[in-house]
Amino acid sequence: SLFAQKALRLPKVLGDLAGPCVFAGLMGIGRMLYGLWGSKIRLRPALAAGAALCVACYLAAALAGTPIVAMAGCALCGLGVSLMWPGTLSLTAERYPTGGTAMFGALAVFGDAGAAAGPWLSGWVSELVAGASALPGADEAGLRAGLLAGVLFPALLLAALLIRKKAKPVKPSESV
Repeated sequence: SLFAQKALRLPKVLGDLAGPCVFAGLMGIGRMLYGLWGSKIRLRPALAAGAALCVACYLAAALAGTPIVAMAGCALCGLGVSLMWPGTLSLTAERYPTGGTAMFGALAVFGDAGAAAGPWLSGWVSELVAGASALPGADEAGLRAGLLAGVLFPALLLAALLIRKKAKPVKPSESV
């Protein structure tokens, strides 16, 4: 919402409500649709498509010259992220069927670390860019640069999904 207000110069109500609400709504719709038709959709390609959509959305939001395109990028990112957390859990459970609660605990810790690292990186880049200039518009440039830095995370997921070949489940070791 700060990006919408400062960089896009949208009213506070629109920045605070419309952007996050549409993002959350599209995230919910994406999860609901996968819940309904997920058995007909392969998860890895769906995750790759979501990551690619997020890359495009971050680029559109950070680089667009018009507020409507930037807000559409922010909102559509909700659809792109909709499968990332449940999809990661499903792929990991498929790959390591005996992982148990320790595996899911580790995934939760790393998921929370990533959820903290993304906003931290965006904020750090934003402050670095905005602080480097005393010119008018430095705050807007900083916010756009910070949002642009966020493209790193879906790009890494996309690269990992494209590089990683379909893995077979790990068979539990047989004890004697």
